[in-house]
Amino acid sequence: MQNTFITRLTIGMGGIALATAVSMPVLAQGDIDSEQLAATDERNAAELNLDPVSITATRNPVAAFDYPGMVSVVDREEMDRRQPSSLDDVLGYLPGVQFTGGPRRTGEMPSIRGFSGADLVVLLDGARQNFLSGHSGRLFVDPSLLREAEVLRGSSSSLYGSGATGGVIELRTIGADDILGEDDTVGLRTSLGGQSVNREWNVTTTAAARPDENVGLLASVTRRASGRIDLGDGNTLTNTNDDIVSGMVKSNFTLGQYHNLEASALFFNNDAREPINGQGAGGQDKVEKSIRNRTFRLSYSYDNPEETLINPQVTAYYAENKVEDLRLDALGAGPEGERLFRRIETVGLRGENRSHFRFSENSDVTFTYGVEAHRDKQTGRVDGGPRESVPDAESDYAGAFLQGEFSFREPFGALPGEILLIPGLRYDYYKSSSDNAEDNKDTALSPRIGASYLPTDWSLLFASYGEAFRAPTFGELYPSGVHFQIPGFGVNNFIPNPDLEPQKTRTLEIGAGLDFKDIFVARDRFQIKGSRYWTKGKDFIDVEVVQPGPPACFPPNCNGTTQNVNVEDAKLSGNEIEASYDHPRFRLSANYADIDGENEETGEKLGVLFPRRVNLDGTLKLPEFDSFLGWRILAADDFDKTEDPAEERDGYVVHDLYAGWVPQEGPLEGLRIDFGIDNVFDKTYARTYTDAPEPGRNFKGMISYTLTW
Repeated sequence: MQNTFITRLTIGMGGIALATAVSMPVLAQGDIDSEQLAATDERNAAELNLDPVSITATRNPVAAFDYPGMVSVVDREEMDRRQPSSLDDVLGYLPGVQFTGGPRRTGEMPSIRGFSGADLVVLLDGARQNFLSGHSGRLFVDPSLLREAEVLRGSSSSLYGSGATGGVIELRTIGADDILGEDDTVGLRTSLGGQSVNREWNVTTTAAARPDENVGLLASVTRRASGRIDLGDGNTLTNTNDDIVSGMVKSNFTLGQYHNLEASALFFNNDAREPINGQGAGGQDKVEKSIRNRTFRLSYSYDNPEETLINPQVTAYYAENKVEDLRLDALGAGPEGERLFRRIETVGLRGENRSHFRFSENSDVTFTYGVEAHRDKQTGRVDGGPRESVPDAESDYAGAFLQGEFSFREPFGALPGEILLIPGLRYDYYKSSSDNAEDNKDTALSPRIGASYLPTDWSLLFASYGEAFRAPTFGELYPSGVHFQIPGFGVNNFIPNPDLEPQKTRTLEIGAGLDFKDIFVARDRFQIKGSRYWTKGKDFIDVEVVQPGPPACFPPNCNGTTQNVNVEDAKLSGNEIEASYDHPRFRLSANYADIDGENEETGEKLGVLFPRRVNLDGTLKLPEFDSFLGWRILAADDFDKTEDPAEERDGYVVHDLYAGWVPQEGPLEGLRIDFGIDNVFDKTYARTYTDAPEPGRNFKGMISYTLTW
């Protein structure tokens, strides 16, 4: 009998991930033994993880393919192949997801289906990340700490309340079990990597311990530094420097047999030097920018497989995000030496329980219900005094929710297959207050119902309807003071609007999918799932900038105003498709997305739109050498869905190459080497709502080593 290697696969709708290879015996011709062959097949099957599981979509494990909606799961293996420098590298290729703001990581802003900012819920191990700023980014988490990321697209307020109009981004961090095997008690992992396009290098060290079978401990720290960025048009984006130190400590304990307690503390420090507006090409001004994130979390759960009615989970957290800017010159909107400060503190608690009932052999239901409350507090300062554009303010949110997951096999005794029905309802109350203007408060009811019908084990039909809302933010309700000034022309000032209504949406989505196994050879698989959605919006919150000019006024007295207002009616619609084919020798994946949106009263385009876009990914598996080779293609059509000609974009096609070597036996076991080239042909291209081209050709590499005992 000879030895070879097979590959364990993790197939996700965002692509098929090549996971760790394992040594497997293969029987040579003439050496066939039925018992050995059966054992080999059993081991092979055990190593195949063919159904990515979503937690975010329903708060319970559900196969992403079966869920009546579109959700993507990105695992650590996929991240390692992409060697991410920021979360754009982790999530930006998913259908319906786009990052705007330009090449600087501090300016990156995610959008889902045309929604961004406060219209997205961002969770870090269940803790809300509610920092919002016009130009200072949204996500302050280093990718090195992540075990998994999920993106739930579409109306999600029935579970997550205010802000889930566009969807949910949930980030889950690594734990001791991601480093240690079943029999290990101590483990160390270190990695060193870099990329050429921004002169970046990074080093990560992670230690894990399991002193007892009921205790897991982990500590990790990353140092990442980068400089000027080479753009695809041949220019260099200077005035761009990041010096990042981030890390985490985490512990988990099993108390008794089924009581689980987990505590974690995460930090992210970035000392950057760049324009105060880090988005796009930025201005000529230079500031020292200090970005700090602190997230502390304590979670308790009880998971007894014999207890069907009581399965609670409670999470308490505190998150602090702050940005401090020190002006190094007088080229911006303030004098040299001016110090600007913004902080958002969030204290939250979420408690939920699951109760499972079986009606018959062919039908059962799981109810998920609970309460959630959190408080956001904003503090703004200029040289220690009040900062009018970032007013001191507080918001309180409280909600209660109920969701059912009804499963009917051979429904009505006549139909083949299975029906999954998921109704949900949430009630929310919120109140915002500031000394700048009157309080803003309201309530909202967010229903949703989704249904999946699987007539066969290879087909899927689904539909859903959901209503969502998003409360106005501090920056929309209470800003005052100077927005911008044009020397010799005039000043534009913020005007508070405490009468803003919450933004509300209604979304209808329909879709279908196919899932074929063992098509051409044993253990190959083809999956495809797609949807069409329509979103109708009421009271969309939009920025109204009024800046008069001659002949209405004469400089230097051409003063204007900026105010957030409600747009009465708006609509968005789009399509998303994800497909993958996995073969023992190769894997192929593809996704497609398009979107359109407009103000129904004026016909003007609305939302964070993007062109028709296709992502392709192909990997050649070389298990004989414990390695793989891959090629990715991003293709986008011309973009003209805008009222501003300056926002139009030419289409583009960008190619990436990647390779990896992961020895599975011998003295090099535990080593991993990844190499890649992004934008191989140094293509000049720009994404929408960004006034700078994207980075040019980028050589990147990573070497890591894991030792456990």
